[in-house]
Amino acid sequence: MENDLKVRRARVDVTQKELADAVNVTRQTINAIERGRYDPSLELAFALADFFGCDIEDIFHPEME
Repeated sequence: MENDLKVRRARVDVTQKELADAVNVTRQTINAIERGRYDPSLELAFALADFFGCDIEDIFHPEME
């Protein structure tokens, strides 16, 4: 699933580790999401959206066929 997590993270100037700590996952999980290698659980997607003060759909863009 495409996402703009890296862009949003850069805008607020937080590291992968800082974001991971804020949403209770590992830095490796954040890295995998940013690289499109891992789709987050719904719970994690909500936590990320809450962190950035936006809707899930603002971060994640499912591929529509």
